[in-house]
Amino acid sequence: MKKLLFIFDTDLTPSVFDTVVAYDGGADHVTQLCSVNSDNCRPMVEGAMYTRAPKDKKNTALFIGGSDLAAGQRLFSTVQDQFFGKFRVSVMLDSNGCNTTAAAGVALLSNRYDLAGKNAVVLAGTGPVGQRAAVLLAKKGANVRLTSRRLDRASEACKHMKDRFGVNLTPMAVADDASKQAAIKDVQVVFGAGKTGVKLLSLADWRDHSSIEVMADVNTQPPLGFEGIDMMDKGDQRHGKTIYGGIGIGALKLKLHRACISRLFESNEEILDAEEVYSIAETMV
Repeated sequence: MKKLLFIFDTDLTPSVFDTVVAYDGGADHVTQLCSVNSDNCRPMVEGAMYTRAPKDKKNTALFIGGSDLAAGQRLFSTVQDQFFGKFRVSVMLDSNGCNTTAAAGVALLSNRYDLAGKNAVVLAGTGPVGQRAAVLLAKKGANVRLTSRRLDRASEACKHMKDRFGVNLTPMAVADDASKQAAIKDVQVVFGAGKTGVKLLSLADWRDHSSIEVMADVNTQPPLGFEGIDMMDKGDQRHGKTIYGGIGIGALKLKLHRACISRLFESNEEILDAEEVYSIAETMV
């Protein structure tokens, strides 16, 4: 029986990236459905959960993608609300690569570095990857600051993560050099989750910084989020800091993404969000 994966994309145009990795992860056939939301998903979920016998339902799975994490989270919850008894299929949330990218980055840091009790900052942290990285760092025992150019956006993201995962994050605004310096003051861990082409730290910001010990930047196109690092860095030492670049993280992210797709077809009861994806990542580093 063929393994069927249905991608519920919240965007108008479905992701090519998610489709390629879905096939590489073991799906026999991938169906992309765009503009899916919590209001229109019901018949799609019913089609997935009612069409195969209980022993065969593990061969149908759902993947929730798109660029909007809040919309993806609502859809993820609504899908699960329709399940009952044995009438369910496995489902994974990874809006804009939020869970797989964040899990890969934090797993690499945690594998080499004890995060418990450390001060950490997630720069440009209100995007999907930044929010999930902040959650996972906090789950590992770090004291996490989450930044945005606007304090209200940082505060809103911290509230959402508190409501969803029960973690306490500190919101901070970074709008100029003074507020940037305040955000990185006394931190040991810096995680960059900015958009492509946005430089978050200059070399001067971090090269001689007395407390920073480890840095991770998910950006893979120049200019990178942190000036002076290399996107291929994977535990490399630069100016006394341990550095992870976008490709150094991305290689594990891709392997993790494929492994999660494969996991969806092991049973019809897999529910993969940040914590579950991170558990898989820890077995791969």
